[in-house]
Amino acid sequence: MALKLPARRPPRRRFERRTLALAVTGLGTTAAVVGAEVAYVWRRGSAPLPAETDDVLGAVAEAARQTGEVAVEGYKELSGLENALFNLLVSYVITFGAVRVSTHTIRRRGSFGPFRDLKYGRRHIHHFVPGIAIAFISGAAGVISSNESLDRWLAIPFGIGTALTLDESALLLELDDVYWSKEGVLSVHIAFTGMTLLASVGLARRLLRRGEERVLEAPESAQTATARPTAVS
Repeated sequence: MALKLPARRPPRRRFERRTLALAVTGLGTTAAVVGAEVAYVWRRGSAPLPAETDDVLGAVAEAARQTGEVAVEGYKELSGLENALFNLLVSYVITFGAVRVSTHTIRRRGSFGPFRDLKYGRRHIHHFVPGIAIAFISGAAGVISSNESLDRWLAIPFGIGTALTLDESALLLELDDVYWSKEGVLSVHIAFTGMTLLASVGLARRLLRRGEERVLEAPESAQTATARPTAVS
């Protein structure tokens, strides 16, 4: 009988390269969306195009400023539910990225500045523990208050707690510390980061379109109304 050797586990560096590729893809997608929005506002806004001015940096600054106005106005126009969902997704993405950076730093360099493992005696407190507490408390507060204006702010700690918990979902499922294994890294990154980035980009685009209608369309409508001849009775 042929001796069947156990399957060789891929080296850990391969997982790290895949994780880095996912991070670059996510950041690249976000940067592309932001760049596309700035270019769109630049074409339709008040900032002169590069061929129309010698002060290109000033034009870029003007386009960026107007893009910020578009985002702010779009955010104001969101309904309570949309606002809460947007806050939830943004807080989730930021927390997820911050946790991954901190855990990677601790793994590479040990305790370093604010990056250190939380321990109680000899027990390591994983970050899903405060994550569950934060999500439960903010979620319960939202249910009890039934206040739509408060829900948009409670969505922020809820997103933070959700990110802290889901980042270690593989550990909870396996009941083992598989955080840096194939299951712990790839499944969490692909399932949750991909879902969150897609939802955030989709909602952000809707936010920006509403802002464009107020910031970019309003001046054009005003100019049209001014140019329209007044009827003589």
